[in-house]
Amino acid sequence: MLKKLSFSPVLLAIVLAVAMLLWLLSGDTFSAKDTQPAPQQVAQKQLPQVETRWSEAQLYQATQIAQGQVLPWRSVSIKSQQAGRVEALLKQQGDNVAQGDKLLRLSDEGRSAMLAQAKANLTLRQSELNSARTLGKAQFLSATELTRLESELAKAEAELQNATLAVKQTEPVAPFNGVVDRRHIEVGDLIQTGTALLQLVQIDKLKVTAQIPQQHVSALQLGQQAKVRLLDGRALSGELSFISYAADSATRSYYIEVSVANPQHWRIAGASATLDIALDSVPAHRISPALLSLDNSGKLTVAVVDEQQQVVFYPVQILTADTDGAWVSGLPARAQIITQGAGFVRAGDKVKVAGAKA
Repeated sequence: MLKKLSFSPVLLAIVLAVAMLLWLLSGDTFSAKDTQPAPQQVAQKQLPQVETRWSEAQLYQATQIAQGQVLPWRSVSIKSQQAGRVEALLKQQGDNVAQGDKLLRLSDEGRSAMLAQAKANLTLRQSELNSARTLGKAQFLSATELTRLESELAKAEAELQNATLAVKQTEPVAPFNGVVDRRHIEVGDLIQTGTALLQLVQIDKLKVTAQIPQQHVSALQLGQQAKVRLLDGRALSGELSFISYAADSATRSYYIEVSVANPQHWRIAGASATLDIALDSVPAHRISPALLSLDNSGKLTVAVVDEQQQVVFYPVQILTADTDGAWVSGLPARAQIITQGAGFVRAGDKVKVAGAKA
């Protein structure tokens, strides 16, 4: 009699699990052999997105601004060339004078008498020489004596010139048209040679001096028009009349002068002023200062999208700037300027333009 076989539930579960595992492994192997795996899809790189604005270059009248000082066109201190006492003041402070006008008179101190003596001595020496020449022709006078008399005549002529000049210098005259700006003496003062008498200035024409940094002097040319703005709001027009050829060794700046007509004789000599020198017109774009950035070398740049939709950082120069915007040069005549997103791209990056504003 056959014996009936029996299995426990645990053993049965183990057998079934092993059978299921073998079936799964065999199915995966056959599937790998019979079917080709699906190709993997590579994610496409997304281009950075920027916003831009089209800008057209315009001719901009650039100016060079500098702080300067207004000076008289001419200024000279009249000093005494002779010693003496002041007898009369022929011109007072504030008086207009013409070239050659007498300004004051010093005491004679015997100079007129010396002049008269020099004239008489010259007449005598001339007469002696004329007589000697007559005798010399008759061979009654030696050549040596004739030479001595000629020397005496030359000495008398020199003495006459000195005496004449001494008398003339007792009445100093104005060397140019101007105004007596200061008087340093009074009637009765005893003065010596070299004493300052009067200060004479020419103010119908003025000059404004300033210092220009070395990086800007190349843009200046003689004859450029300039506007002189005074602290009280008044303004005068002039032109650039001088540019120094050598920079100041301390400041590395160049000295300039602007000549200005002052027909109204404004009392502005010695005052401060602002110079606006008109430079040549250049193509420029007006942009927001927020669009400016610095490159690795410290130069100002503006980000632009070119025709290949790539980013280009153009170095620019600020011509002028205020709170509303800045005029810059260095960009193409027509430029697609990046207004949003320039800080997230680099030069050469290809970008997607979200929308270009006109």
